[in-house]
Amino acid sequence: MRSPSLNIMISTKPRFESFEEYLAYDDGTEKLYELFNGELIEVPPESGENVAIAIFLLLKLATIVGHARVRPHGLELEVRGEPRNRYPDLTVIGEEHVEQLRRRNTLRFDMAPPLLVVEIVSPGELQRDRDYIAKRMQYQDRGIPEYWIVDPQLQTVLVLELSGDVYTEISTLQGEDQMRSPQLEELNLTVSQLFTAGQ
Repeated sequence: MRSPSLNIMISTKPRFESFEEYLAYDDGTEKLYELFNGELIEVPPESGENVAIAIFLLLKLATIVGHARVRPHGLELEVRGEPRNRYPDLTVIGEEHVEQLRRRNTLRFDMAPPLLVVEIVSPGELQRDRDYIAKRMQYQDRGIPEYWIVDPQLQTVLVLELSGDVYTEISTLQGEDQMRSPQLEELNLTVSQLFTAGQ
């Protein structure tokens, strides 16, 4: 008896030699990818707690700079090192960026850096190292004036400000401490209000 022929489809992952090649790629989905050593790594969805905190903060910041200048997770930031791009949980952009990002929500090297990036730490050692170490170095290299690390596990907000070309830890805020931002002086929010939003 003859065995039936099998149609075997071999799918190969695309590889990219440059960031421009990656930008031209479209897989027809809304998935977010980090470009790591020329290959696509799908970005997993955020936890419900992190999303709630990010939305609450987005609404607060939008009252200060306007909704068009506060971008949620999905704004893509070109960075040096690996991966070649990051998707901050929240980004405050400059006025000039609004028009530049109209066609694609990607901040390239030839564009000014955003004013502020916020990362909300997910549970796990790998995620903590990523936000506290790897992203800190990449955002510092990118010249982003201010970086917040919001840590739901520790209930703290670490505020980093670029001094020269190195981040300086301005403050570690907790409890009823007022959120302070060199970029957003009108901010009126306590750390406890921020974390209550995630519950």
